[in-house]
Amino acid sequence: MSGAQAKAATITGCVGVIAEVDEAALQKRLQQGWLMQLTDSLDQCIAQIREARRTKMALSLGYHGNVVDLWERLVQESERSGELLVDLGSDQTSCHNPYNGGYYPVGLTFEAANQMMHTDTKRFRTLVRESLRRQVAAINKLSERGMFFWDYGNAFLLEAKRAGAAVEKDEGGGVEFKYPSYVQHIMGDIFSLGFGPFRWVCTSADPSDLAETDAIATSVLEKIMSEEDASDAVKQQYADNIHWIRQAAHHKLVVGSQARILYSDQRGRTAIAVAINQAIAAGRVKAPVVISRDHHDVSGTDSPFRETSNIYDGSAFCADMAVQNFVGDSFRGATWVALHNGGGVGWGEAINGGFGLVLDGSAEAEERAKMMLGWDVSNGVTRRCWSGSDKAYETICRTMSENRGLRVTLPHRVEDESILDRALQGPRERPLPTEGL
Repeated sequence: MSGAQAKAATITGCVGVIAEVDEAALQKRLQQGWLMQLTDSLDQCIAQIREARRTKMALSLGYHGNVVDLWERLVQESERSGELLVDLGSDQTSCHNPYNGGYYPVGLTFEAANQMMHTDTKRFRTLVRESLRRQVAAINKLSERGMFFWDYGNAFLLEAKRAGAAVEKDEGGGVEFKYPSYVQHIMGDIFSLGFGPFRWVCTSADPSDLAETDAIATSVLEKIMSEEDASDAVKQQYADNIHWIRQAAHHKLVVGSQARILYSDQRGRTAIAVAINQAIAAGRVKAPVVISRDHHDVSGTDSPFRETSNIYDGSAFCADMAVQNFVGDSFRGATWVALHNGGGVGWGEAINGGFGLVLDGSAEAEERAKMMLGWDVSNGVTRRCWSGSDKAYETICRTMSENRGLRVTLPHRVEDESILDRALQGPRERPLPTEGL
């Protein structure tokens, strides 16, 4: 399991329940403080959900057991009492690899499943498909009662469809699911605004350096927020991330390297990088800082089932954005770059381009950051603009006005969407003359 969902629940004031079959993973997150409570009892799990909802207490609860059992119990509670205990639901199992440890079927212990997947693969595959059908049946019932479910982009719905579960969208032509990808529903618009996960690592491994960079990032974003003449959506992103970075140290997110991540756009990333570089030069940060980002970003990944799933012009299946990102970053100042296949959706389903850039306090490092970060973000915003996103169109126009050296060919907007249908119909045939017949 990841600890991110558990921590996000408490930061946003929610009740989050994370099911996990591997007790060692749960214990690790509990010891790290990413989980607040842990139980292996469904009765206790339901009772704790009810109590936290009643008292409006933020809670991250780990359930040691199979998620299918949890989904079905939530259905039973809803049918018995009429109370819907779950408002939001998703699934983050590694279903791009369902038969080799990515998905554990209900009815087997963790240990038994690990053994069967190697000793009786045919039976294990059958149990996985049965489990997926049961899981979707429970999710569908809760969704009909008002729960909002979304796909994480991890091939859960794809594998559920292959297993025969009822996940296809009515009138979707067999290629659309009834539940949206969270990229389609949420993240796509955020990417189109140019915001994505920007991160940095303090090479000194000194917590005081991380605290200093947190303060720098907070100050930079607050300054941009006060000056920014932008849409409400952009201002909301800045406000959310100012809140996040102010609270980051309190939530004790560091489990290894002294590193931080926040969502920012091109202007914010560049300004933070420059300010950190100047702090290194001045000695306020004791050692170089490496800046980077997640692949799950504005332009870092081409994946038709996740990062580019909200690109509807047919180019979602192309890998040009990540490749151009990787190549463009390489000669604009990145210290290193990476291009690789796979990731959270599996081999053959995604191309990822990444970078690392070392800030050492030099003027050269500052110039590199300005050149490279501009390309790294605008490349993806431009692609999304060309695909028809109004938010990306507005973002790239604003970015060009702020950066005179940036020139992007803007698409022509189609005012009359029926023009394409008429064009494809071709010229209408003229009726044959009837005179003289």
